[in-house]
Amino acid sequence: MSILNVLHLMRFHQYIKNFFIFIPAFFSFKFFDENSICNSLIAFVAFCLCASAIYIINDIIDAPSDRIHPSKSKRPIASGKIKPKVALFFAMIFLVLSIFILIYLLPEVIFPVVVYVVINLLYTLKLKHVPIVDIFIIASGFVIRLFVGALAVNVPLSEWIIVMTFLLALFLALAKRRDDVILYESSGEKMRKVVDGYNLQFLDIAMAISGSIVMIAYILWSISAEVKLRLHSDYLYLTSIFVLAGIFRYMQIAFVEKKSGNPSKIVLQDRFLQGVILCWLVSFWILMYMRG
Repeated sequence: MSILNVLHLMRFHQYIKNFFIFIPAFFSFKFFDENSICNSLIAFVAFCLCASAIYIINDIIDAPSDRIHPSKSKRPIASGKIKPKVALFFAMIFLVLSIFILIYLLPEVIFPVVVYVVINLLYTLKLKHVPIVDIFIIASGFVIRLFVGALAVNVPLSEWIIVMTFLLALFLALAKRRDDVILYESSGEKMRKVVDGYNLQFLDIAMAISGSIVMIAYILWSISAEVKLRLHSDYLYLTSIFVLAGIFRYMQIAFVEKKSGNPSKIVLQDRFLQGVILCWLVSFWILMYMRG
């Protein structure tokens, strides 16, 4: 067992999802507040450790099915590089360390983190085999990240950001399941039992619907009088172009390139998506933080 295998076990590439924790600080104009950023960083680190523990437990349970998957078979547990008992030991260490950090440094964030652990353990043990429920649980994880970030900096979350985050995460989860169905149809190997509850026609329609709702919701949010007043800008609608471009690019990856199995790796590898996200962030930075 090497250090690289342990790091691989932690799934560092998945940590990109946890940047949602910083969104409440960004949209509440606390991005330059030292205490707020410090708390957000603590929440981020603790949540990353917690998420790694969940990923490890999931990998232990999924090891038999992962061994027949073209890419998941390379994971440390599935490939036999790390024994399940050793992996479980690391999972417990990461989980205890995460809770310890929060108890002593950020106790107000413990509740949503515990909710995340409970929901994902239920998902790992049973609910990931229930169609529709599985993708809703995946999407709820992104919303929980928002609540972790909001509690860390002591700001309320608007209904808009909760709804849009959930819808976007649902869109990504559907794309992930679409990849599972494609693998099943091409190889004949059932990577997940839940694929019995899906087919390409259903997933294509569901992705189109959820993607459309995300776009509409974002545009309505950007032209809302309440949002204009709170964020001190009348030009937020201009950022819609980057959201539309991002959604269309992800649909292209899913429908044309058929490579939507891992959203985190897609964002880390796809230059187009990286450019769109960067432009979106810069445009918001200019409209919100440099308006004067």
